[in-house]
Amino acid sequence: MIELAGIIILGILAQWVAWKFKIPAILPLILIGLLVGPIAAEFLSEDGTKWIEPVWNGKKGLFPGDSLYYFVSLAISIILFEGGLTLKRSEIKNVGPVITKLITIGSTITFFGAGMVAHYVFDLSWELSFLFSGLIIVTGPTVITPILRNIPLKKDISTVLKWEGILIDPIGALVAVLVFEFISVGGGSGFTKTALLEFGKILLFGTTFGFTFAHALAYAINKKMIPHYLLNVVSLSTVLLVFIESEVFAHESGLLAVVVMGMVLGNGKLSNLKELLYFKESLSVLLISILFILLAANINMEDLLLLYTWKTVTLFAAVVFVIRPLAVFVSTRNSKLKFNEKLFISWVGPRGIVAAGIASLFGSKLLKQGVEGAEYITPLVFMIVLGTVLFNATTARLFAKMVGVFLKRSDAILIIGASSPARLIAKYLKDNDKRVILIDSNKNFIQKSLKAGLEAIEIDIYNQDLTDNIELNDVGYLIAMTGSEAVNKYAIESFSNNFGEQGSYRLATSEEIKNPNLSIEQQQILFNPKGDYINLSEAFRENPKIYEVEINTEEEYKTMVSRLFNEFKSVLLFIRKDDKLYLIPEFEKTELTKEDCTLIYLGKNV
Repeated sequence: MIELAGIIILGILAQWVAWKFKIPAILPLILIGLLVGPIAAEFLSEDGTKWIEPVWNGKKGLFPGDSLYYFVSLAISIILFEGGLTLKRSEIKNVGPVITKLITIGSTITFFGAGMVAHYVFDLSWELSFLFSGLIIVTGPTVITPILRNIPLKKDISTVLKWEGILIDPIGALVAVLVFEFISVGGGSGFTKTALLEFGKILLFGTTFGFTFAHALAYAINKKMIPHYLLNVVSLSTVLLVFIESEVFAHESGLLAVVVMGMVLGNGKLSNLKELLYFKESLSVLLISILFILLAANINMEDLLLLYTWKTVTLFAAVVFVIRPLAVFVSTRNSKLKFNEKLFISWVGPRGIVAAGIASLFGSKLLKQGVEGAEYITPLVFMIVLGTVLFNATTARLFAKMVGVFLKRSDAILIIGASSPARLIAKYLKDNDKRVILIDSNKNFIQKSLKAGLEAIEIDIYNQDLTDNIELNDVGYLIAMTGSEAVNKYAIESFSNNFGEQGSYRLATSEEIKNPNLSIEQQQILFNPKGDYINLSEAFRENPKIYEVEINTEEEYKTMVSRLFNEFKSVLLFIRKDDKLYLIPEFEKTELTKEDCTLIYLGKNV
């Protein structure tokens, strides 16, 4: 009982530590697992036993017989299903040819390159070598996001790294599954006709079960055949059913089935997809926390000692400094990315949860089958996972500065709210070479923004996932201009530290309109003191157009600003001085003279 409770407590503690110090969760999870497992047995325990023994050894242990293997299989099936839900066909088209090449050509180079190195360095069989290389194809958003969260980068770089991690997770898992099945069905007699037939069965039943059950579940959800309070648990039980049923008809086809099921549901018209995804994400966090402490604790000291050789350093160096750069530079050939940007993408390639989890699963299964050299699979993959995460977590920021991709100033603008006035203002800023991102929970507003060629994200600001979006790393201005005063204030309070490096501003409240005496808090007010949502909307309705007027003297400035401040049907938006665009409160804080500037306002032409 203590061990079971301890795993959950330590796992969630590791997740909190990872969040607090902005590091990938896999790092503290595996380190805790190694501490309570092989390290405790070797150095801390008086009787030489592990503090947490995952497999029953005759005296103690959590899982008797093959129970750990069954738990790992089911846990990974849920994790991969959640990964499949995030894989969208439209995203492959939208993120451009670089991403497509990275997950195809880049993966192929990694697969064959790492496989050849593993074969010649560790003298593993070709089958095991390519299983290893298939496992380390995947990077992952769960490890890349914490590493890049506090490194201000151009959007193109962040986009490539983020979407490579999301798209390649289920693809890499699928490759590893297929390679493992090919090894398993081939046995010791080689890849015979029987083996190929078995391989075909795995593909057939895995894809068929995944596709069929996905459509059946989507139909049941959309037709309201499942009550809302049972939606998540029914979906979970369906995933487990698909996994088990597929395994019954074709052994080892279950993982393929759940990946396919997730992909089909994620790309279908499922009314409750977001809710289902949030539930699966929460469940995945819990399973990952338990899983990796168990898997790391299950490693024995003799497995770790297998890596205590120059061969390990050679393999790691080849994967990080040769194969990854080769894959990136070949995949980005003739792209718009600059050389230093390609170099940084080559540097950042941490392996994640899917690689470590499936490696433990397949490694233990191959050991049970008596495959020679199988004892190397799990420790080698864990070495690549821990090594790349540690390496990138400690060097990515410094390397970004060295190669010149680190943005010295974050100037992108995040606008909370995508109403008509917000879209007009965003369009003006974009036309003046500013990167602007609109966010709103109103799907209609977001669709109109996208149709207008603006960058827009449909998200609820009360969802903290906004801060995990590494594509917003270059945001330095936060502007809250929704119709809700509470939402505007919440946005400033919650996200100023993340997105307001250059300043956080909001529309005035109705109370502040009545009392124009500015307090410290009111220094956040955007535009002019009467620029609340109602007056902004009235100015937009009066004339949805942005005007520019040149000012030559400070007296002209005072007169014009006074007119705009007192004119309800026009709102002063920005000031341009020396070819630079300023927000009103930002300009007022400078020591710049008020002459020879341009006033930019919305509404009635005064």
